[in-house]
Amino acid sequence: MTVSPYHPFRSEKARQRFLGVYQQGAEKWPVPSTTRMVETSFGQTFVRVSGPPDAPPLVLLHGIDGNSLQWIPNIKALSGYFRAYAVDGIYDCGLSVYARFFEGPEDFTSWLDELFDALELKNKIRLVGLSYGGWQAIHYALRFPQRLGKLVLLAPAGTVLPIRLIWLVRAAFCAIPVRYFARSFIYWILQDAVRKDETTRKMVDEWVEFSYAAMRSFKPRRLVNPAVLKDEELRSLRVPALFLVGENEKLYSARKAIRRLNRVAPQIKTELIPGAGHDLTIARAEMVNRKILEFLLS
Repeated sequence: MTVSPYHPFRSEKARQRFLGVYQQGAEKWPVPSTTRMVETSFGQTFVRVSGPPDAPPLVLLHGIDGNSLQWIPNIKALSGYFRAYAVDGIYDCGLSVYARFFEGPEDFTSWLDELFDALELKNKIRLVGLSYGGWQAIHYALRFPQRLGKLVLLAPAGTVLPIRLIWLVRAAFCAIPVRYFARSFIYWILQDAVRKDETTRKMVDEWVEFSYAAMRSFKPRRLVNPAVLKDEELRSLRVPALFLVGENEKLYSARKAIRRLNRVAPQIKTELIPGAGHDLTIARAEMVNRKILEFLLS
């Protein structure tokens, strides 16, 4: 892998362009926070920390091609009870810098374990993962269950059911650095937020601009497929877990996902979020925040 002075960006100009868009988003973080750049053997990981220093630790993992700013609709509620560590995924589009290509889920779990050690989080960590972050989170829970207190999966990519072909086809067009494709895809997957009100539609428009900047700025990288877990893998999960999915989820059928979990892994608590799809943390932020807190605090 070639590592340039501006890695993981295409050029220094691309780096500056993305950092400008990122900073605009960071200014909307609604609560006081500090930031850290943490060294691991996989590279540097940027972490945004909010909440009381003596509160229990809560780690937030965002969706693919995103970063910690995806938690803006949720962080005020969550950091009121926890010391929240919102991570810029080391292999995603934020301020983290990967030093090698990731080959499989074991790379993500090893990276997370190093990160938790560096942050001195010890055990009883509450781990919340959205979409691709949910897929990472459950793999971590299966490999290092002794480190977690509870696990929340928000519409995890793959994991329970295969990703629909229409999603993959529409996402593929986003590889073309044209704003139209970014807007079309994001408006489709975040449809409920677009339709809800002006505030949530504005958030979606801001994410369109971010995604467009990211696709133009970052170098291509080798992605790891979020595969579906086997029945015995889901059944073996021993960390108390909550699975939330919007009724209009575009990744897969929300109801089929819940039925499968109820059948093969009844120890995982499942709930369907009305009036939301893959945008459940935006379109129904208040409800999702409440359900996460009720589960984590119980």
